[in-house]
Order: sequence, then C-alpha cells, then structure tokens
Amino acid sequence: MTAIDGAQRLGVPESHTETAPPVHRVRKPLTDRLLKWWSILVFIFLFTPILVIVIYSFNTGRLLVAFDEFGLDSYAALFQKHVLSDAVMVSLRVALIASIFAAALGTFAGIALARRPGKWTLWFVAFLLLVAVTPDIVAAVALLPWLVFLGQDLGLFVFNDGIVRLTVGSSLFSIAVVTYIVRARLVGMPANLEEAAADLYSPPARTFRKVTLPLAMPAILAGFLLSFTFALDDTIVASFVQVSGSTPWPVYVLSALRSGLRPEIAAVSTLMLLLTLIALAIVAIVLKRAGDSSTDIARTMAGG
Repeated sequence: MTAIDGAQRLGVPESHTETAPPVHRVRKPLTDRLLKWWSILVFIFLFTPILVIVIYSFNTGRLLVAFDEFGLDSYAALFQKHVLSDAVMVSLRVALIASIFAAALGTFAGIALARRPGKWTLWFVAFLLLVAVTPDIVAAVALLPWLVFLGQDLGLFVFNDGIVRLTVGSSLFSIAVVTYIVRARLVGMPANLEEAAADLYSPPARTFRKVTLPLAMPAILAGFLLSFTFALDDTIVASFVQVSGSTPWPVYVLSALRSGLRPEIAAVSTLMLLLTLIALAIVAIVLKRAGDSSTDIARTMAGG
C-alpha cells in the first residue's frame, strides 16, 4: 500500500496528498561563472605582493629577498635606527599638517560651491579638476622652481623649509578631493535649516557654526582622513621638493633601492599599511552612519 492510499483511507483529501513539484535550480550562465573566477584570480594577483611584504617583514635576514628566520628584529629597528624613525616622523608630520590644511581649504571651497553657486562655479570646478587629473610628475616639475623662486628670489624663507615644501606638494590634490566630497554632501541636502536659522535672525557666522558645519562634518572628517592617507605615499612630488634633513618615508625607500631593500623597510611599510586601513575603516564607519550607501562610500574612498 502506498502512502497516498493510506492517506485516502484516513480521510485526507486527494488534493492534499499530491506531491510537491521538484525544485529545479537555475544554473548560472557559463560567462557569469568564468567572470567570478576571473575576478578571484585578479584579486589574488593584486593582493599577493602585499601579503608577501607582510610575511617578509618578520624576516631576520640581512636582505628582504632572502628569508632567514622568523623574528621581530625588523620592527625593533624602527626604534633603534634614527634614520628610519626620522623618515617616518617626517611623513607623519607632513601628512597631519597637509590633511588639516586640505580639510580647512576644501571645506570652505565645498560649502561655497554648494551654497553660493554662480558664474564662477564652472571655472572653479574646472580648475579643481585640472589639479586632480594633473600627473604627479608634471606637478612636481612645476612646484620645484616655483618654491625655489618663492624661497630664494622673493626672500620668503619659510618656503625653504622642507616640511613646508612637502606640505604644499602633498596638499594640492587633497584640497580638490575634500572640496568634491564636501560639495557632494551639501548638494544632496536642502538649505531649509540654514534658511530657517536666518529667518530666526541668526547671524551668518553662527548659522555656519551651528548648522552648516555639523551637516558637512562627516564629509570633512572623511576628506581629512583620505588626505592623510594620500600624503603618506606621496613619492614623486616629495622626491622633487624635499630638502636635506627632511626626507619622508617614501623617498627614503626609493633611495634604499640602490643598496638593497632590508626587512625593516617591509616592517615599516606594514605599519603604514595598517595605519592606512584603520583610516579607511574610520571613513567607512563615519559615512555609513551619515547615511551614505555602499556605492557612495566606495566612490568617496576612491577620491571621487
């Protein structure tokens, strides 16, 4: 006796005893599966060198290419060799000052573009776009004689300082990035709150401090952190404008290629990578809490 016959004898209606139709799984097209595996291979190819650097940062050998033993000697060298620590401190100082400078100027520029548009807007955006797309080598070649002219010919000796030169060179691109980020955030928000504050006889300075600035603060913080990460690896411009006694970390690594890379370079690079990832994670958290989508966060991190 089958299960259906037994169910009918128990008084179960025939319509309830019908078996469910088989579920057929929809197979993805071959092209989709190939693209998936191709994407995985591309990511492996791109991130494997970074993983190798992280692994070889624990090398106790004399050169980076020959792995001797596992140890932390390369990380201890950061505190033992003053050349390494000085280069890292110069990079951190320049990145911090440049990011503050870029965040300040980019904030005012972004707010002006979003809240006070006019005939000048097109020209200013075109100027920022020119700064953003100019190759680093072109910017470096242009900055070097200009800074020399300001520091030596005009007598503005502040531009002879290495930190000032590196800050100017590192902040040009970052100012454009912060401006775009702040403008994009404020354009998507109506100016109702600012108009309401004006209707309540709030002075423009107080409206800016109490209303406009808090609205733009997530974008300002994101631009500040992105500027910090951009300044850490500014190699081409820094190699042109730096002066003796203020060698940043990327230029130090570039000069170390002549004598051979040592494990301590991989160790410091790993620490720089960790610092950059922390900054990007903070940017993602801030933008996520501000209501941005994953696509908007990815676009912001790409500097767009």
